[in-house]
Amino acid sequence: MKKTVDPFLIGEHSIAPGTRRTVDLPVSVLSDHTPVTMSVHVLHGRRPGPVLFVSAAVHGDEVIGVEIARRILKAPQLEAPELEKLKGTLLVVPIVNAFGFLNHSRYLPDRRDLNRSFPGSQRGSLAGRLANLFMTEIVNRSDFGIDLHSAAIHRINLPQIRVSPSRPETLTLAKAFGAPVVLTSKLREGSMREAAQSKGTDVLVFEAGEGLRFDEMAIRAGVSGILRVMRSLKMLGAKGITRPKAPSILTKSSYWVRSPAGGLLRPFKYIGDVVEPQMLLGIVSDPFGENEREVIAEYGGLVIGRTNLPVVNEGDGLFHIADVSEKYDAELTLDSLVSQLEADPLFDEDEII
Repeated sequence: MKKTVDPFLIGEHSIAPGTRRTVDLPVSVLSDHTPVTMSVHVLHGRRPGPVLFVSAAVHGDEVIGVEIARRILKAPQLEAPELEKLKGTLLVVPIVNAFGFLNHSRYLPDRRDLNRSFPGSQRGSLAGRLANLFMTEIVNRSDFGIDLHSAAIHRINLPQIRVSPSRPETLTLAKAFGAPVVLTSKLREGSMREAAQSKGTDVLVFEAGEGLRFDEMAIRAGVSGILRVMRSLKMLGAKGITRPKAPSILTKSSYWVRSPAGGLLRPFKYIGDVVEPQMLLGIVSDPFGENEREVIAEYGGLVIGRTNLPVVNEGDGLFHIADVSEKYDAELTLDSLVSQLEADPLFDEDEII
């Protein structure tokens, strides 16, 4: 692992051990001459340890991650005088895609998906240049990463970790995070996770909630999970960081149940529900109720994602179902998560929006 006892260098800045600072990395200039930067908050410990990055809003409309990043930066374990005990370095990038964030959009102004543009290029498109900056200044300086996402607009995800570990310790960190589900998923071409892994930096992808919305339980699960990963990496001590009450449900496969017709969806299942093979998930009907089509689960499993939009077209993804091993009690795991997050003393109820 990288040694962090020397000053931490990023961009043209040097951060002394035992300090924290926000660094603005130039990205571009808007057409009205307004500069755009990628802001990174650096917490540099006095003791040697790994470098971990936490990033959010790679898709500009996925705002849950921004709130998780804000709460991490306000966590008591990272405030003075506790900062003196930090081992290694934490890099927090609350908003990677500032263009999309300002426009409430998943994409960049040229409609490119930043998470399909990695590793990027200094001379490429705007997406390629931003991806290249992130790789150069963040990924290449890090040992591990946690990238925060939510479902797209009008969909919602159960809190889950997606991972494709190239090192055994990565799956250990995924389990330490304590999300209800850990899904081993293949790498997507052009994604940050693929580009980072090719450089030897494994990334945990946290998926929770929906676009342009806050979800308090999903936010708490993200904050608790990041602190647990930092504890697992020995960056932080155990004080104030709770352990999961139940193990994560491990799964290697999932599938989407798609709409059999266009119309209005009446769903009967929600994220976190356990379903059986051939179970009725919902009904799609026309506005007159003359034609109705049942939505049936082909295989059993756990609902980890769902559409929130009742107006659907034929072929739309309605329910995302993960295969669940028989040795897990999925309902018990989810109940334990909810009770733990509700009782977690780390969070101030006055902060809840």
